[in-house]
Amino acid sequence: MVSADVLANPPLYDKARAACVHSGVARQLVTRLKYGDRTDLAPWMARFMARAGAELIAEAEVIVPVPLHRVRFWRRRFNQAAELARALAAGSDLPMAAGALTRKKRTRPQVGLTANQRQVNVRGVFSVPASQEIAVAGRRVLLIDDVLTTGATIDSAAKTLKKAGATAVTVLTFSRVVPGRRDPATSRH
Repeated sequence: MVSADVLANPPLYDKARAACVHSGVARQLVTRLKYGDRTDLAPWMARFMARAGAELIAEAEVIVPVPLHRVRFWRRRFNQAAELARALAAGSDLPMAAGALTRKKRTRPQVGLTANQRQVNVRGVFSVPASQEIAVAGRRVLLIDDVLTTGATIDSAAKTLKKAGATAVTVLTFSRVVPGRRDPATSRH
């Protein structure tokens, strides 16, 4: 089933899949990975992603993580999407092209922004370095991130990858925020 929003605003990526809904334990795992230095969770989370995205993995030719800006990477010391992508690549026959997509300008954190603010925030922030074009040109790219919220980040990344010659961009995330769905773990009664 396709939502009215997707029909009105089709995404720039070809397909997307998430291992779970971003609530409860899934939300806690993402938070611990991303902000709690729990990179040991990435291989476990990637196994869930591999099961949910087996079809996408089978169709892909290269795995590309959504990059962090160098300042955010320096502060966090790791990229959670790259950790998930590395674990997925290790469990498949696909190469990972970590440097194929770069974030060329610093953005505000997406948390707390509206869908429109998120789109504006990530517009034009990604690039494929000339030295990395060979990694994506003429290939089916599997783009990896931890959470799919509004799709603004992956739309911007997919647009950049396709402009660099990717024949298809599919997206695999650990979790997906479902609009309008309340998280029982964070809701008060």
